[in-house]
Amino acid sequence: MTNTYTLHMNLNGADVHVNIYASATLAAVIRDQLGLTGTKIGCEEGECGACTVLVDDMPVDSCIYPALKADGRCVLTIEGLSQDRTLHPVQDAFIAQGAVQCGYCTPGLILSAVALLKHNPHPTEGEIRRAISGNLCRCTGYLSVIRAIQAASTPD
Repeated sequence: MTNTYTLHMNLNGADVHVNIYASATLAAVIRDQLGLTGTKIGCEEGECGACTVLVDDMPVDSCIYPALKADGRCVLTIEGLSQDRTLHPVQDAFIAQGAVQCGYCTPGLILSAVALLKHNPHPTEGEIRRAISGNLCRCTGYLSVIRAIQAASTPD
């Protein structure tokens, strides 16, 4: 008897069916089985946020999130954020504000920001800080990240 299951989810707008082990994490499935390497693996303990993806518009640490828990849900990775080769406004703001340094934490920070702005289009600085508190960055010092999220929340 094997502990394999078929995971059915909507990934970046497409229905995906993949055979997985019961113990697989969502990050492992996304990266190793589906080849989407924008989701980074940092601590593998749910502490750094590099692996953040959105499940039903909520940020999760995919390195500790059981893949089977995503069954029947909508999952968004950094690869699914842009549309028709056009960057998402949060991605544009990160570039414009210099919020990208080495880039390792960037996908997780961007997805955390997207989730925040979807639920709160005009957050305060404190709300932004809380929303990204699960994402660690060793390069930016967070000020440029906060400015980028503020810029993305302000209409042109």
